[in-house]
Amino acid sequence: MNTEARGSASGPAIGPITGAEIVVRCLAEEGVEHVFGYPGGAVLYIYDAIFQQNKFQHILVRHEQAAVHAADAYSRSSNKVGVAIVTSGPGVTNAVTGLSTAYMDSIPMVVISGQVPSHAIGQDAFQECDTVGITRPVVKHNFLVKDVKDLAATIKKAFFIARTGRPGPVLVDIPKDISMHKCNFDYPKEVEMRSYRPVDKGHSGQIRKAVQLLLQAERPMIYTGGGVILAHAAPELNKLVDRLGFPCTNTLMGLGGYRASSEQFVGMPGMHGTYEANMAMQNCDVLIAIGARFDDRVIGNPKHFASHPRKIIHVDIDPSSISKRVKVDIPIVGNVKDVLIEFLAQLDAAEAKPNVNALSNWWKQIAEWRGRDCLKYPSSDLVIKPQSVVEKVFQITKGDAFITSDVGQHQMWAAQYYRFDKPRRWINSGGLGTMGVGLPYAMGVQMANPDATVACITGEGSIQMCIQELATCKQYHLTPKIIMLNNRFLGMVRQWQEIDYGSRYSESYMDSLPDFEKLAEAYGHVGMKIEKPGDVDGALKEAFAMKDRLVFMNFITDQSENVWPMVKAGKGLSEMMLGSEDL
Repeated sequence: MNTEARGSASGPAIGPITGAEIVVRCLAEEGVEHVFGYPGGAVLYIYDAIFQQNKFQHILVRHEQAAVHAADAYSRSSNKVGVAIVTSGPGVTNAVTGLSTAYMDSIPMVVISGQVPSHAIGQDAFQECDTVGITRPVVKHNFLVKDVKDLAATIKKAFFIARTGRPGPVLVDIPKDISMHKCNFDYPKEVEMRSYRPVDKGHSGQIRKAVQLLLQAERPMIYTGGGVILAHAAPELNKLVDRLGFPCTNTLMGLGGYRASSEQFVGMPGMHGTYEANMAMQNCDVLIAIGARFDDRVIGNPKHFASHPRKIIHVDIDPSSISKRVKVDIPIVGNVKDVLIEFLAQLDAAEAKPNVNALSNWWKQIAEWRGRDCLKYPSSDLVIKPQSVVEKVFQITKGDAFITSDVGQHQMWAAQYYRFDKPRRWINSGGLGTMGVGLPYAMGVQMANPDATVACITGEGSIQMCIQELATCKQYHLTPKIIMLNNRFLGMVRQWQEIDYGSRYSESYMDSLPDFEKLAEAYGHVGMKIEKPGDVDGALKEAFAMKDRLVFMNFITDQSENVWPMVKAGKGLSEMMLGSEDL
């Protein structure tokens, strides 16, 4: 990237300072308040400089993967850029999963990695790896700093690239000698990059065409994704949907973008979406996609999706996402918030109104699909139904908690049965589908929102991937409520094995689970085991009342329960299975 950094925010410091001190000063200039990390040889100068400053707090995790996940959730649940620091070699390779998770979900984040001294690069030195090469496919951009004089400008660029355009993680690799070399500190005020100029404003002519098309539609559908959340465009989206009176669906990443309590919300689309959302997506005549990418879990088979002719409008900040999987009629490249503001202004100016009669018939059809009550599940007095636990959490927290989840059946149940009215409350790994994120995510969320209620909905498989972070929670007095839906199986793997692999449960059950209550207590927290449906309500109320303790709840749930509805991989949206009777 050809770049120039101009001006200075803080003026030169008194005399030259080390590269490590420059890193710390840069983070302070960016207003960073929390940094997640794990020390090691290549970053010791930086850690020494952290020791001598008081601008931000460092949170010591127990595994580098958790540092990056926590920084990622810190960003997802606020409008700040998350920051993590890792050492060279295994520190970096442990961070790759976290970087990849953030990259797939377009989360702004800056990761600073140590590197072996410049003269040793390429010599297979101790704890050396090719950081730039390894991370290139899973970051928005990365830098190797070769001269201490470039360090401040590079960090400025890293934050600028991370938060502008389609956001994403940026890595800055700093060799150990660079963190020791000295120069005068001069932090640039602004950055100009010739090769990087993201567009914010959408094309007015395209927006005008889109408004006309939407107002003429007989069966319109609004489909929104994580882009709405990332652009802080939820207020504008709610205004637009309410004004048009059209049905709206939010993807897994977009939940909370449009409020779930509205009658116009038809639920989540896709593989485990609602029947009404999928049927409306399949049968509409004009579809507007806002900050969503038509990925395989949402629209299923693109050929099947394209078999119903419809006009598609696609709003996205990233031109490469438009027409990637589905042909689009009206592309609009721009920041979702700016585009929606213009949309609302043009609607005000337009004489035409939506087609009331056609719209009324369309809603009748949707009501019929809704009548199938696809999220209904049989209740039981004998075994705990996992869905009921999520419903109870929703009731007790009045829908106002931050919910983090891991990946698997529990994630889908959380998305289906916790109804989000606000953006940035649902924190999960969408694109990469990373097990183990739930607990580090809860840590990052609580650091960014110290007074909020935070709950982590997880499974006995996922939680064991980063369970050591219970120690971090103890050290920093983090008190999320961990709701573990324990079915003694890798639930989602088991579900697919039942449906597609003749119930051959290859390596999907957990034969030697720890005593989770004792484990939680060993880390200094409260452990609970809940086995009877009648005890669910009382246990949750008791746990959420303990504001100052982390409570680990082990819910022994129905082993045979599957996530319904389901669209099998490779099938189309209207080829849904609503329950085991469809198998």
